[in-house]
Amino acid sequence: MLTAELLRHHWDRGLDYHAYVATGTPDQRGSWDRVYAEARLTPEQTRLVRGFTRQMPVLVSSGTWCGDCVQQCPLLARIAEANPEKVRLRFVDRDQHRELSERVKICGGLRVPTVIWMAEDFEFVSLLGDRTLTRYRLMAERQLGAACPVPGAAVPEEETAAVLQGWLDEFERVSLLLRLSGRLRQKHGD
Repeated sequence: MLTAELLRHHWDRGLDYHAYVATGTPDQRGSWDRVYAEARLTPEQTRLVRGFTRQMPVLVSSGTWCGDCVQQCPLLARIAEANPEKVRLRFVDRDQHRELSERVKICGGLRVPTVIWMAEDFEFVSLLGDRTLTRYRLMAERQLGAACPVPGAAVPEEETAAVLQGWLDEFERVSLLLRLSGRLRQKHGD
């Protein structure tokens, strides 16, 4: 069970994006930096994120060594940067936060990245891991044998944009869920 206390505990120990990336090796940091430099929200996407009205702590269980994390976590960082007051993003290493990782297994495995969205009081809201639907569709089209791409492998720009939109759709879904929550509407009088 993902209690507010457990989530808050791990979120408090999490790192912001840049501090988290800095924990990787020089080669890992280079891979993350390349994807981060290429990741961009459109003006319309930025307006959408800036319109979020509820705080949402977001915790990502990740690994600096993971190719999927390299290709997707910088996209999460760009989304959070569009509204850092409302989207409060932190990262934890999957292996160093094993208690959390064990509770968010997907299909029986310790998958990364796994993203956990919470309400402002750290109540669990949603979980998505390890890839968006768009990313899975693209992988299925190519019929890749490997489950995880090589870190630093080139990703076509249109694929990155499509995966970014997939993550953004989930952020928007959670934002609307929080905005329409009867519990939070009563608390905020709106």
